[in-house]
Amino acid sequence: MYMKKSKTRRWCRSMEIIMLALITLFFVQCKKEVSGNQPNGFDPSKPIVVDSIYPKEGGVGTNLILYGQNFGNDLSRTKVTIGGKAAKVVGVRGNSIYCVIPEKAYDGDIQISILDDEGNPLAEGTSKEIFSYVRKWLVSTFLGKYYEVSSDFEEKEGPFNDCGAFKGILWFSFDPLNHDHLYFTADANSCRMIDFEKEYVNYFRTGFSRTSIISWDNDGDMIASDNHSSDTKYGNYIFSRSSGFTQKEAIPVYARGVNGTMIHPNGELYYSRYRAGDVRRYDFQTGEDKLAFANPYSAVAVYMVMHPSGDYAYLIEYEKHFIMRTDYDPVKKIFKTPYTIAGAAATAGYKDGVGTSALLNHPVQGVFVKNPAYEGNGADQYDFYFCDRDNHAVRILNPQGRVSTYAGRGNNGTSGYANGDLRTEARFNAPQAIAYDEERKCFYIGDAGNWIIRKIAQEE
Repeated sequence: MYMKKSKTRRWCRSMEIIMLALITLFFVQCKKEVSGNQPNGFDPSKPIVVDSIYPKEGGVGTNLILYGQNFGNDLSRTKVTIGGKAAKVVGVRGNSIYCVIPEKAYDGDIQISILDDEGNPLAEGTSKEIFSYVRKWLVSTFLGKYYEVSSDFEEKEGPFNDCGAFKGILWFSFDPLNHDHLYFTADANSCRMIDFEKEYVNYFRTGFSRTSIISWDNDGDMIASDNHSSDTKYGNYIFSRSSGFTQKEAIPVYARGVNGTMIHPNGELYYSRYRAGDVRRYDFQTGEDKLAFANPYSAVAVYMVMHPSGDYAYLIEYEKHFIMRTDYDPVKKIFKTPYTIAGAAATAGYKDGVGTSALLNHPVQGVFVKNPAYEGNGADQYDFYFCDRDNHAVRILNPQGRVSTYAGRGNNGTSGYANGDLRTEARFNAPQAIAYDEERKCFYIGDAGNWIIRKIAQEE
């Protein structure tokens, strides 16, 4: 009898142990399942609260911190949207979230979501504070196809979305009487005409072996320069508007190695000569051709850009890495001997600064752009934006001679191909040409090393 009771008790005891183990396993498994659906540190019984944000305003790429309660600690389960756009979340620490402002987050409303395993919201919270989104100026790709493999290069006419790529972009020039037409030269490569109205890129044929510059006379006719190496050939030609720029007539003056031309508001033509190392003045009315001034160096390419007022011009000394200024004599109607305004002659480098303390590396085209901040100061109203080719950047020269970097060299780099924020992300590869579009309020950059045209514009 005792043996029977003992066996029964042992059996019951064993069953109790088994049941206890099963119950324990059940609760452990339930706990695992619950904790598996809940991010670390997040309490589903409490609301998500956003107390404040810092900073209150900024643009794309701005680092934003959200302060509040019940954010959890699981980065993979945290989602932040700003202005309806998903922000990159880089850190979560219970009472704070670190994220990056996305593009076009215009509305500025901020929402936080804690997600489950399937990416669905478990809980959501909205900030009472609104982020004030500032539209930034960004670099983008405007025209041309970027080829990672250079042998894949294709050159052709075509619509904006299928026009191949462009080698050797050197100089941009808007038609002054038709702002929908932007021309560019490309030295020994093909010149083009960009038609904004038709959204089409055409060839523009000059018949020259090397086309350096396109400028315009006061009647709206085109002047194109042939950068040849003969002392007995004309260097500048007029392409008539009446012929649709298909017929040309030589300006009857021999000129070798013309790299720069400009037209004064009075109608005088100025052009630089490579081998001779000088700048000459041609009078369309009298046909007189004479020396304006000698360049400090010979056998150098000198590009020239007229100030809108005609009071002065900048001479861009490509091989010698500096910029000079020449002032106009309204009495004698000729430009004076130039003087250095930025960069150190014959010294290549990269440095922002004033005058000769700034360093440049093969500067090319520049453009004057009116700066609203200068209004009312009674002085020069224009900044000069120029391509600093081998620094792979767009620089600014202000009226006081200070050089600063406007765009390029992003992510602590130099050359490359990247769009985005002007300084932190954007990269160029040997930019040479630049134009400012007054109507569309943007810049176009001839990114010669990448064989494409870039655009700098404010977010739309």
